[in-house]
Amino acid sequence: MAVIGYIRVSSNKQTCEHQHYEIERFARQNKLKINRWVEETISSRKPLHTRQLGQLLNELKPQDILISCEISRLGRSLLEVMRILENCLNKNCRVWTIKENYKLGNDIQSKVMAFAFGLSAEIERNLISQRTKASLDNLRARGQKLGRPLAATSKKLKTAKNKMIVRHMLDAGISKSQIAQNLQIQRITLRRFMRRMDW
Repeated sequence: MAVIGYIRVSSNKQTCEHQHYEIERFARQNKLKINRWVEETISSRKPLHTRQLGQLLNELKPQDILISCEISRLGRSLLEVMRILENCLNKNCRVWTIKENYKLGNDIQSKVMAFAFGLSAEIERNLISQRTKASLDNLRARGQKLGRPLAATSKKLKTAKNKMIVRHMLDAGISKSQIAQNLQIQRITLRRFMRRMDW
């Protein structure tokens, strides 16, 4: 059995000292000796396989104990934390967190907690989906167009930026070919622009 202390900070401005102290103190209180430390400075937004934690999870053996100051050090989202816990429980490893006082292992209490986490994650997904649909419906009801803006309204395009110039040239009787040439765009681009502007 190995006891691993896992420490993560998200930027170089943060230090690992506080987490190191908390894990050491926790281990002494529980009569454990830390056999290995894994420390990394990386955002939890990064994919798990690019983090040292990902490699550590692959190396865990039955009865190993992974200690972290708090569960948010493991992952940013509830779904990611759930996947990490599932990985550990399937390997018959334990995950202990100090702040929340979780001691998750291959026992009925841990499985109930894991189920609760999973249910929470599903509810969270459904709520996000419902909020997104409600927001989109609200925008549609107000007549707002969704999706990518049309090329004609994009300020990045020469035709859109020079909308008034195009209008003046057309009013002055300048040919579409000449307008396209002056703006250094394709004639088809100008035609599409005019079609969208209902000119």
